Amino acid sequence: MSGASSINVGSYDVHVGAGLLDRAGEIIRAAAPAHRYVIISDANVAPLYAARLRDAVGSAQSELLTIPAGEAHKTRELWSHLTDDLLAAGYGRDTTILALGGGVIGDLAGFVAATYMRGIPFVQLPTTLLAMIDASIGGKTGVDTPAGKNLVGAFHRPRAVIADPAVLATLPPNHLRSGIAEAVKHGAIADAAYYAATNTELPALLANPASSAMRSLIIRSIEIKASIVLQDEREGGIRRNLNFGHTLGHAIESESAYRLLHGEAIAIGMVLEALLGERLGVTASGTAKRLRDTLTRAELPTTIPKDLDLKRILLATHGDKKAREGVTEYALVAEIGRAIAGFRAPDETVLEVLTQSVSAQ
Repeated sequence: MSGASSINVGSYDVHVGAGLLDRAGEIIRAAAPAHRYVIISDANVAPLYAARLRDAVGSAQSELLTIPAGEAHKTRELWSHLTDDLLAAGYGRDTTILALGGGVIGDLAGFVAATYMRGIPFVQLPTTLLAMIDASIGGKTGVDTPAGKNLVGAFHRPRAVIADPAVLATLPPNHLRSGIAEAVKHGAIADAAYYAATNTELPALLANPASSAMRSLIIRSIEIKASIVLQDEREGGIRRNLNFGHTLGHAIESESAYRLLHGEAIAIGMVLEALLGERLGVTASGTAKRLRDTLTRAELPTTIPKDLDLKRILLATHGDKKAREGVTEYALVAEIGRAIAGFRAPDETVLEVLTQSVSAQ
């Protein structure tokens, strides 16, 4: 398609281009032909884009299921309701799920697809920056539990990912900044030049999500994640590098009762885990400050909110799915552009870093 780029992630392609939402039917029918299509979206996104997607795939051949918006609804209960709705309507294995929304929708709808009739095809149509560059790539699906994020799920590859940057025009500014956090992470773990370019372009990226700078950011972030996923789909080795900032970030996000957006929590987590790495002698001195400066320019938080319980945050890391042999593991950076996963840290050291974050405010 004219003006669109495609990045291969093994068995599927990620398509990036303005206007792709209205032309998505061609890609979907080629990648995931089906008797019927079920669009799963949320109450914020569906009114904006669901009708256009139904027109693209054929209104008579598609149905829309809408759930409440927000991380708090990425639950086993919603998964159960959605699968029950599909069963009641008589959908069979010749059905394809279309996940239209941000990371919550992609994870939840993907998990529905992974488990319904023991697995049916699905296509990701991310509508947030974070979902475009991170959550929709790599085949992870799942739901949250009271014990932590994404602890119940499955690896289930989409048949295609269709990212239309034009939809970012309706994205609230705080959600745009949340996505920028994952772009910063990609540079921090894998590409120092991309990190520097993102840092330089931040004012333009925040002011105009339809800019050429944003398109370049989306494509390069997808390339970085795709390269890592192709080497390690099941997170046994290098893919763990993508977890930089996420062990503490997920714990902070959960402890905030999802008041913090995912990217906001990850921004705090990256700074904290860089500080932890510096204390352990793994991370180059000054790295945490460099990250803090960049994330501050992106108008993202870099310290733990004062009302959160630090001991509960520490406890939440113990239930993290990245733990090994009952011990929490961290993906750290040696320096900007180079990550090294699999580090264990004493709880007392982690608590000192958390305390330092709060006292520095």
